[in-house]
Amino acid sequence: MVRRHNNQLPENLPQLQNLIKRDPISYHEEFCQQYQHFRNVIEIFELSPEQPHKVLDELTMFMAQIANCYPKELSNLPQTIINLLEKHNTILDSSVRLQFCRALILLRSKNLLTPTDLLELFFKLLRCQDKELRTFLQSHIINDIKNINVKHKNAKLNTVLQNFMFTMLKDANVKAAKMSVNIMIELYNKNVWNDAKTVNVIASGCFSQTVKVMVASLKFFLGKDPEENVADSSSEDEINPKEIMFSNKVNKKTRKRTKHLNKIKKLVVKTQKRKSSAPVFNFSALHLIHDPQGMAEKLFKQLETTTKRFEVRLMTLDVISRLVGVHNLFLFNFYPYIQRFIQPHQKEVIKILQFAAQASHELVPPDILEPIIRTIANNFITERNSADVMAIGLNATREICARCPLAMEEDLLKDLVAYKTYRERPVMMAARSLIQLFRAIRPELLHKKDRGKPTDAALEISEKKYAQVDAKDYVCGAEVLLKSGDKQVEIGSSSDNDDEEWVDIPQSDEEYIELHSEDDEVSEEKLELFVNKEEPNDNIIDNSNDNKNERKIVVAKRRSNEKDVRKELAQKISLHRILTDEDFKKIDAANIRKHIRKATKGEKRKFEEALKEPAELVKIGDIENVYKKKKHDKQTRIESVRKGQMDREKFGYKDGRVNSKCSRTNKEKRKTKNFQMIRLKERHKTKKSFKEKQVALRNYLVKQRRMK
Repeated sequence: MVRRHNNQLPENLPQLQNLIKRDPISYHEEFCQQYQHFRNVIEIFELSPEQPHKVLDELTMFMAQIANCYPKELSNLPQTIINLLEKHNTILDSSVRLQFCRALILLRSKNLLTPTDLLELFFKLLRCQDKELRTFLQSHIINDIKNINVKHKNAKLNTVLQNFMFTMLKDANVKAAKMSVNIMIELYNKNVWNDAKTVNVIASGCFSQTVKVMVASLKFFLGKDPEENVADSSSEDEINPKEIMFSNKVNKKTRKRTKHLNKIKKLVVKTQKRKSSAPVFNFSALHLIHDPQGMAEKLFKQLETTTKRFEVRLMTLDVISRLVGVHNLFLFNFYPYIQRFIQPHQKEVIKILQFAAQASHELVPPDILEPIIRTIANNFITERNSADVMAIGLNATREICARCPLAMEEDLLKDLVAYKTYRERPVMMAARSLIQLFRAIRPELLHKKDRGKPTDAALEISEKKYAQVDAKDYVCGAEVLLKSGDKQVEIGSSSDNDDEEWVDIPQSDEEYIELHSEDDEVSEEKLELFVNKEEPNDNIIDNSNDNKNERKIVVAKRRSNEKDVRKELAQKISLHRILTDEDFKKIDAANIRKHIRKATKGEKRKFEEALKEPAELVKIGDIENVYKKKKHDKQTRIESVRKGQMDREKFGYKDGRVNSKCSRTNKEKRKTKNFQMIRLKERHKTKKSFKEKQVALRNYLVKQRRMK
């Protein structure tokens, strides 16, 4: 029945393609006829390859579709198409070139072409002046490499392609180099090529002579703020699937409503999977650079001699500051370079202050950062500037000192702390945040009244010197694991003997530190530590001014003894016990409770915020964090007024009639009339005084007498 229309098959390629896929052997003769025709068309096409050729397009796709049916006869088909593209890639018609690429992709899906040959060809085709083709090839390259590495990483193929991309970055064609960088960045963001080699190949693009390639590489290392995705996830939580399902059940069932319901169901399932899945932690690209010191020095040298736009130089400064801060690099020339831009009138000065804070770390010598802080204080923190400028300067100083505490001088700190009583709220709050920082890191620089009341955490703070590492051989706060009625730790006995006995620690009603966990599941535990203090003589207890120094020495000795006792108890617990998760919960609760202040009357007030380790990167919002309400423009004020009037009753006369459509009185109608219409009536209706009535009567009588 099918053979009856055999004479029509040469003209109907889709029908012949369908029949060949069903029975290749029966239609081998028709295939040979079309294959010979295909070869003849190619010979004619090569005479004028710049012309469009519809017949060649149809025959190429036909051969690609049935290539797996005749693998022996069409074994040279992929190489034939590749040769045409390599030979005439720049002069081919755009439609013919795109059709050849689609045929090769089809052959690649049938495993008749190796991915290496195809991807290298497509990278070469990125040089073509055809935007549609470049976009098509970019999407295919990304998807193909992603599918190759979906089950396991193909290290051999990835190495070959990465080496080829490294050569493409140095290509003379700007668009091809830019497209190669975009492909690598997209593969890194999709966690396909997230290794160190990819990062270092992209890092080489930062030194490209092409501005577009350099900017794309710099933006990759700058990345995006993680808080930007918070708004996207919050929109999903606002959707209530139960309400939508109920409305779909009650309302009329339409195709649009059903489609919307299915979309909501898929969104809910996706959200639940995201919440149940384990968090994925990835290293930042800055951590995977092989030679961060060399990269920072090259970027800074390039920055000093560049003539590019100010925005490009800002991005370069940002990358350098991140490299210095993350890897604790030494780049001393960076700070004087950035110091000259620290002026209130400088464009993007807040970002420059952010870069100065990001490039600060504990290994930078204090002499290098002191001029930066002095410049900020002289140019920003002065009363000739506005309150916002002063607050920004104080916040920037706080961020720098949080990363390098030794950069602050005592005299300068006392001057800055004096703004805690400034009349403007932004300056006052910024100065208090600076006080709060130095209470936790270097309280000895503050005046005694600014240090606050002594806490348990303050006893553990020790003055650090330059490049000093505070490494502890015990778990801080482990002494809280002792129970008052359980095991007690021996203090004062020799630690060399492993068979030492446990003895009771004497308790004192006057001196104890009460540490307990806030967890409801854990019972409250109390640890009463006895501190062997020396009882002072009556002469020392005297309140005269001559004995103040002696009393200070005694108090310092008491605190030192208490600190030593805590340390020894924590060491004993850390050495003789295997700590569990519950133990660490108690330790964390105790460490937080160390920030509770002890007042004179027995009341306790919590520390506002426990000191957190400074993050690797400085948020620009921490510097421009101004504590005041911004002035709204006219449009914003109008919108706020309209929003407040939405649920409010209408202002004015309240009509109390039962039927609001009935007729109105003349008095009501006069309220809506023009004043000129009722001016005379209103004048006569007003109540006159007794004197006005007398004058009116007199005038009337005088008028009547004249008429006579």
